[in-house]
Amino acid sequence: MAASSSNPSFIVEIGEEYPSPSHVYTPILVTVKLSSKDRYNAWKTQILCLLTSHNMLGFINGKVVRPKGNVPRKLARETEAWMRSDSIVKSWILGSVSEQATMYVVDRLMCKIPNADFTAKDLWDELKCIYAPEIIPPEIGETEIITEEDAKSKYKSKEVTNEDEREKIESKTEAYKFLYEGIVKRKMNWVNHILDEEKVYVTDIITIHGNTALHLAVVTSKDPEFFEELLKKTPENISLTDLKNSEGRTLLHFAAIFDNTPAAKILVEKYPRMLIQKDNDGQTPLAVALSNLHTETAKCLLNNIDTDIHKDTLFSGTSGVELLVLAISSKDFELAGTLLSLYSNLDSDVVLMAIAQNYPCELSFWERRAAVFEDIPILNVTVFSFVKRRVQTRDDALSLLTDVCLLTRRSISSSLHKNYYTNPILEATRQNSPEVVKIIVYLIPDAFWIASEDGHNVIQYAVINRSEKIYNLLNEMSEHKNVYKTSKDSFGNNLLHLAARLAPAEKLNLISGAALRIQYELQWYKEVERFVCSLNITQKNSFGETPQMVFTRTHKDLVTDGEKWMKSAAESYTITAALITTIVFAAAITVPGGNNQNTGVPIFTNNLAFTIFAISDAMSLFTAVMSLLMFLSILTTRFAEEDFLYKLPRKLIIGLVTLFISTTTMIIAFGAALFLVFGQKNASLLIPIGALTGLTITFFVALQFPLVVDLMRATYGRSIFGRNTDYIPVPFNI
Repeated sequence: MAASSSNPSFIVEIGEEYPSPSHVYTPILVTVKLSSKDRYNAWKTQILCLLTSHNMLGFINGKVVRPKGNVPRKLARETEAWMRSDSIVKSWILGSVSEQATMYVVDRLMCKIPNADFTAKDLWDELKCIYAPEIIPPEIGETEIITEEDAKSKYKSKEVTNEDEREKIESKTEAYKFLYEGIVKRKMNWVNHILDEEKVYVTDIITIHGNTALHLAVVTSKDPEFFEELLKKTPENISLTDLKNSEGRTLLHFAAIFDNTPAAKILVEKYPRMLIQKDNDGQTPLAVALSNLHTETAKCLLNNIDTDIHKDTLFSGTSGVELLVLAISSKDFELAGTLLSLYSNLDSDVVLMAIAQNYPCELSFWERRAAVFEDIPILNVTVFSFVKRRVQTRDDALSLLTDVCLLTRRSISSSLHKNYYTNPILEATRQNSPEVVKIIVYLIPDAFWIASEDGHNVIQYAVINRSEKIYNLLNEMSEHKNVYKTSKDSFGNNLLHLAARLAPAEKLNLISGAALRIQYELQWYKEVERFVCSLNITQKNSFGETPQMVFTRTHKDLVTDGEKWMKSAAESYTITAALITTIVFAAAITVPGGNNQNTGVPIFTNNLAFTIFAISDAMSLFTAVMSLLMFLSILTTRFAEEDFLYKLPRKLIIGLVTLFISTTTMIIAFGAALFLVFGQKNASLLIPIGALTGLTITFFVALQFPLVVDLMRATYGRSIFGRNTDYIPVPFNI
């Protein structure tokens, strides 16, 4: 019986077999917490190191089991010690698992084991069952390899009754282990030696998930020669097209999952029927490749689709449409265009809907300018290659959208077109994608007159969702735009009533600050107010509310938040402006170097640095006072709705700009004063003073100036209404 070791953090209560370490702080030793499958290997490595270092690995691998014996007192004492050590291991494991994972695994174990009397090994095995990746990095002897009991059930039709049969099974199990390692390490000579003994075959299941040696080879190696050599070892009586794991996945499914293009090419050329085989989830290898964004492997599979059976199976029905949606969702519009050429018709609107949801955003002004000069050899550098990709993506998306609309118009009866374009055009309106709306309307003209479930047409829906680019299409319409001036929905709301509603949260969340949000809402209201007829401004809906009443009711909380935000900002800046005023005023009456005792004139009057100091200090004082007065005026404002449109933002802009000038000139004055006092005989001191002054100003600008820019852009910048969108080569004149 050992009492303890020399290490104070490692105490053995009863025997070396049941160590009971204390003062072990798991979060320090296990930094990666188990919360998902991609963290399992790192977590497992840390736990194994922890248990090995404290001689407690046997509690999870089954070598240290609950004590048994015929002496009651001794058994009770040893059982108590074993349970204490086992509980320590359980606490270490649970302490290294996320909260959600802990609750999940404990619930599962309590369902299986009554009274929560599970051991550390039960916990370890359960976590492995839940989180272990399908293919675990090779470790000889790891339980991922098929066990002796599994071998009995799979390779013996009766129970083992003698030692000869048991030895055969154990020999086969060892062969699986060495075959596993030989494939992982890509040692063909080793693999050949094992297979030549004909104890095991490449089509035998060697993992608990039903994966064969060939499945493992697809995962671990992209060497086509190695893979082809293994394929040659396939027994003649076995068809590889029928070789699936427990999830119903063929070798081609694995090539698609793990992006093994060389293996996919070999398999699809030799076994083309694998292209249309589905796993237990009903997915083909092509669908798996697309869902995992493995473009190269997907293209490889597409290049080998050359029979009508392939096309009819893959590109028809709901599952066929899903392939297109997967490609569009991955933003690979070129691949989606290639896929579309294999379809004879589309069964629903989900493809157009996917395009509307994933259509690339418009190019910025500088990107459009760069695209013009991208063919100039001197300028064809990295920046232009990025722009070229963006332009190409938009061109591919435009081409795909056009082709989908044409296929719909050609293969679907005109009476059913409404079912194909209604939801997509509304989604494009919500996403603020005028290009999608224009193309659909140009190719299917009736699409513009659709209505949502609430009876809202495209323009009304654009106002509700604050989609300014769609709303701006009014400027491109002919006399039909006058229809929207008087149109109403089923609740008697005219266009101004809809503009008075609170914008969707996803739109408002893009704007920083409650004050800017209410300003944005007022800008929309005023814009629509200018567009509608004068009568609509005071017109009431079915609930007896005018547009102004709707705006006040729906924006009540936002106005309150805007008031709080504005007051909080003004109070903070007021304190800053007051401090600057105090500091620069004191500096003005106690000039650096002092004054001449006879004349009272500052000693450094004729010095250039003193002139800079005097001018900067005076500017800082005056602008700080202006800023202080401006922020005080904000605090005394009545904060009416209309004030947030121009009055309050204007005051905040003036206050921030003057505060910025004041702070900058104060720093310059301080730098000039430092040079006057300490740099008269050391001109080189000007360099660090200038550098630190510039750094401080830059830091201030980086932190505060973006707010000023946002305010000025929102208040005085170019209006979001009436802007021209990207050029689309189709007319739009409803």
